[in-house]
Amino acid sequence: MATDSIAVQGSFTETDLKLLKRLERLPYGRPHTSLLFMGGLGYTFDGMDAGLIAFILPPVIKLWGLTNAQAGVVGSSLMVGYLVGAFSAGTLGDLIGRRKVMMWALAIYTIATLFAALATSWGFLFWSRVVAGFGVGAESAIVAPYLSEFVPRRIRGRFIGSLAGFFSFGFVFAALLGYFIVPTWAQGWRIAQVVTFLPIIMLLWWRRSLPESPRWLMQRRRTAEAEEVVVRMETSLRNQGKSLPDFEGVDIPAMGVRRTGNFFQNLAALWSPGLSRTTGMLWALWITYTFSYYGFFIWVPTLLVKQGMTITKSFGYSIIIYLAQIPGYYGAAYICEKLDRKWTIVGSMVLCAISAYLMSGARTAFAVTLFGFCVSLFINGVSAAMYAFTPELYPTSIRTTGMGVASSFGRIGGLAAPLIIGFTYAQIGFAGVFLTTTVVMLVGAFAVAVLGEKTAGKSLEQITLAEVSKAK
Repeated sequence: MATDSIAVQGSFTETDLKLLKRLERLPYGRPHTSLLFMGGLGYTFDGMDAGLIAFILPPVIKLWGLTNAQAGVVGSSLMVGYLVGAFSAGTLGDLIGRRKVMMWALAIYTIATLFAALATSWGFLFWSRVVAGFGVGAESAIVAPYLSEFVPRRIRGRFIGSLAGFFSFGFVFAALLGYFIVPTWAQGWRIAQVVTFLPIIMLLWWRRSLPESPRWLMQRRRTAEAEEVVVRMETSLRNQGKSLPDFEGVDIPAMGVRRTGNFFQNLAALWSPGLSRTTGMLWALWITYTFSYYGFFIWVPTLLVKQGMTITKSFGYSIIIYLAQIPGYYGAAYICEKLDRKWTIVGSMVLCAISAYLMSGARTAFAVTLFGFCVSLFINGVSAAMYAFTPELYPTSIRTTGMGVASSFGRIGGLAAPLIIGFTYAQIGFAGVFLTTTVVMLVGAFAVAVLGEKTAGKSLEQITLAEVSKAK
């Protein structure tokens, strides 16, 4: 193996290896469900905040008389913050711990949304939304890799896909706020943002209940603390009446990757031998996905209004389209355990591209809603598998760095989409917006099909060993 200063090959200690086997053999139970809902509620509010911009944009445009270009800038505010937040959370998560980053991210996001509700100008709103986006990006980037380190291989894809599915509930809640609150009162767009301040109370629950990742603790040579976490999970499962299988037969490679890098070395490790192909593929996946996702969801209500619908009707159609996210996420969460993450992503992207192409030619409200439902269904299938896939492909020593930087780099697509659509809608029209989505999704599908690796049914350590072996 080619050795660098970031990740060096070495053997796990006997205690570490035993702990990993004990963690891997655990049956699904109350500790996993608790983690799923704690992380999932965070994603719910992240999704609600991300989806809400689509519904506050039309009244904000009217209030301040914004041009298409200015509306595009406001629409991109979340992505500006998201880009920095995801990068920061990913890199810090490997250095100071996953739990601490999650809690700071939630605090920043909630406080910033309250300031956004008090905006007195579109510029103030933009910068408040940027800071809120920082918190959303940080939390979104850290939760999936953090929780993936608790879950055994046999259910990891389904678990993380289901975790990502909580985003869908947030978008549905955003659509309901947009339908019932935003058009009802003159200040409805402010009231809707105040609602997104409510998860501040989750900090009390997280502070008391969230454990640190035992895999991260072992990387930091804090094995005694890691064992405490595993023992608590085992005790909870026994109290639930679960029998714990023998762990001696669990296959965990004795060869590990130990952390020796600092901030800059961890970033360089993403392009080290054995990981460069993975990093390139994931960046292509994230940038094409986020361009299509945010270009579609941020602009759907506004584009429908421009097609001649009233704001109320466009929001009603949007709720139907957003509801498709729920079966999209949870269907893919199930499939990616059977079909593997790679082919679930590829299949979902191709079907999304076909749906976007059909939507580009839709001329009736029914056709727009039907094909919009299909775009939403399949694009969220991509998301469910992608959130499971990305953290699996990096070793524990740089797992959140890899996830955070891929997510951050991908936000360039999310940042560009509202700007490009805002500037060029007059030239490319309704059909052009969705033809663009078609092409972008096909590019992402090709990258994953050619460069992606299969991960289903493998422990994180087995995947790491296979990745590191490429450098030999």
